Amino acid sequence: MIFSNSKRTTCTFLLTTFVIFLNSVFSFGQESKDPKLWYKQPAHSWMKEALPIGNGYLGAMFFGGIEEEHIQFNEETLWTGGKGEWNEYNGGNREGAHKHLPEVRRLLDSGKYEEAHQLANRELTGVIKADKGNSVWEGYGAYQPFGDLFVRPQSSGSPSNYSRELNISKGIATVKYITEGVSHKREYFANYPSRTLVFRFQNDNPQGVDYVLRQTTEHKNVDISYKDGQLVMSGYLENNRMGFESRVVVESDGKILPFTDGKLSVKSANNLTLYLTASTDYKNEYPHYSGRKYKELNKKTIETVLSKGYDALLSEHLTDYSNLFSRVDFTLDGVDKDNIPTDERLRLYASGGEDPYLETLYFQYGRYLLISSSRPGTMPANLQGKWNNMTNPPWASDYHANINIQMIYWPAEITNLSECHEPLIEYIDKLRPPGRKSARDFFNAEGWIVNTMNNPFGYTAPGWGFPWGFFPAGAAWYSRHVWEHYEFSGDRNYLKEKGYPIMKEAAQFWLDYLTEDEDGFLVSSPSYSPEHGGISTGAYMDIEITWDIFANCIKACEDLGLDNGFKEKLIAAKSKLLPLKIGKWGQLQEWKEDVDDPTNKHRHVSHLYALYPGTQVNTVRTPDLVNAARVSLNARGDDGTGWSIGWKINFWARLLDGDRSYKLLNRAMQLTQTGGVNMMDGGGVYNNLFSTHPPFQLDGNMGATAGMAEMLLQSHSGEIHILPALPKAWSTGKIGGLKARGGIEVDMAWSHGKLDKLTLKCDHDQTVKIRYHNEVIRFDLKAGKVLNLDGSLMVN
Repeated sequence: MIFSNSKRTTCTFLLTTFVIFLNSVFSFGQESKDPKLWYKQPAHSWMKEALPIGNGYLGAMFFGGIEEEHIQFNEETLWTGGKGEWNEYNGGNREGAHKHLPEVRRLLDSGKYEEAHQLANRELTGVIKADKGNSVWEGYGAYQPFGDLFVRPQSSGSPSNYSRELNISKGIATVKYITEGVSHKREYFANYPSRTLVFRFQNDNPQGVDYVLRQTTEHKNVDISYKDGQLVMSGYLENNRMGFESRVVVESDGKILPFTDGKLSVKSANNLTLYLTASTDYKNEYPHYSGRKYKELNKKTIETVLSKGYDALLSEHLTDYSNLFSRVDFTLDGVDKDNIPTDERLRLYASGGEDPYLETLYFQYGRYLLISSSRPGTMPANLQGKWNNMTNPPWASDYHANINIQMIYWPAEITNLSECHEPLIEYIDKLRPPGRKSARDFFNAEGWIVNTMNNPFGYTAPGWGFPWGFFPAGAAWYSRHVWEHYEFSGDRNYLKEKGYPIMKEAAQFWLDYLTEDEDGFLVSSPSYSPEHGGISTGAYMDIEITWDIFANCIKACEDLGLDNGFKEKLIAAKSKLLPLKIGKWGQLQEWKEDVDDPTNKHRHVSHLYALYPGTQVNTVRTPDLVNAARVSLNARGDDGTGWSIGWKINFWARLLDGDRSYKLLNRAMQLTQTGGVNMMDGGGVYNNLFSTHPPFQLDGNMGATAGMAEMLLQSHSGEIHILPALPKAWSTGKIGGLKARGGIEVDMAWSHGKLDKLTLKCDHDQTVKIRYHNEVIRFDLKAGKVLNLDGSLMVN
């Protein structure tokens, strides 16, 4: 754990006080209701219509079927691949591959780019057992579905008053309908403290209703049995023999009949409650990644569940979940159309109808998904969070480190979910041992790296094909998250014990890897702009990320008062980095060579890393580079995959163009039915508000949530910038609980495009600069004290 329990308790008290204050001071117009997704019919498509719940460890998608409920569930560590599948697996590394690096560089220096690429693609790629195409990568593996629960209630006749709902303010899902005068209600939630998924089925039939329960899985070598009130599914993956087990406690006021033919029947029940937990023998410890006593863990979890019961588990869940979700309240002036089903609202929105509450729902849905898929003690969210129904999912549903996983965590700090950031940081820390070996094997360098694709078994080598697979800057980009966790918390103990050691090793790699070009500048050779363009001696994303990790490590050394010798090396190297260049058509160059194509619409806009999430290019200090970034962004266009559009929302917010950000948000929320993997089809959302890459990927949701927050608050340039990119469409609104760097909570209300009220508070004394429009005023904040300002930044 990064934070102590005592600190979290204090934060909980302060947050509760803040919510009470916000409700009393910032009220206007229509009061905000519980944000929810709801529908008048069951889901038919897992990806486009089913609804997610999760507690970080487990994820589930429910369909809300009437004749039979279908609940598909996942456990975060069930993966194919690794040593269990291929005894020679070693994280993709090639010992001695670095011997070919000098020749690759010589060819580049001689202008023989294609020869350099061919050599790099032959000798510097990572190793897997086999690439069979269609996303089947032997040895690397993929995230796996765990199983499916089906519950069939006895019913007949046509249903009426059907509703399927996900209340994201409470983290509770419900299904309601009536058949032949009998009311049916189901209630589902994912309890994080007790590591369990809970499903309750109820009806008001005086004689009760019969239910039939069955459990299935797509995996072989599985035994399903029922004993002592528990449905147990135990087995191992055929691919790598990873052991796994799920347990479902079955409680009912009806009569439970013997388990027969894989089915469990319950007679004459008014209440049927299922408690599900699952785990595997995976353990995130290099190099073996196994050894967890998963069956003992499951038994202990079930004992805890049984000792508490439904009401206590529900109360525990509500307290735990609402402590996180309720920290931020976002309301825009307008009519809340929550009486219209979500899928119908999306169609109206796509046709041009205004629905500001749908936009705030989408903002909060991103926070809901992050809370549901990333909690302390869990693995970080992968490409699909913790939800996947395919044994061969696109891109393995893995940890893509050339933007995707990073984007998933962009909202964590600014939307006041710092604890949800912890799993990523812990995971990053665990990547250092395998990452050191990759740095040595491929580049003869100290420090650690991770490239484009990364699995739970320490695959930190380059991918098995270039250009997509080459991205050793992944570790340094990850380190921005490590640094921002400190910037937003101010926790020096965390920085000293956890954050700085991670960052220092990532920076060390770049000290070793950089080479001097013909002009004496330090460049990255070889380099590829992620998934775009050919081999280069200076893809600017590498340079920008290196500038970033050097600058942040220098500041860390200063804040901690240590490692002065290393700091001086970083200062010297940073001063020699290849400067950012403005190209022949006014663009910010993507490569050292001025070869940008103004007609190219590629989804990656990697050379704008320095604008967002980096800070090297900003409106306060580098106006010329900001203008060049704007030229590049205009040329790249407003279309793209879901995550690409999400990135552009943030870019335009950093360029202080709220209307352009809003235009892209509107584009990101357009309803789509595209379900393949053709990236040219562009992004949007499905009926369940999942963002589409296509297909569904979590990063698009998170990029949009982060972008909306960035439109309202920025703090990356040494100032707290209030309403920096407020769009005309949001002329009146309020938001409370956003976080600025320095651990400062910011609440604000505005009307007709102008600030009305501003409140700041923090847990330690500090001096801040607040910018609103062109005015910058300095204030002293006192720990635990609230600073109230009016729309002119005058103290109330």
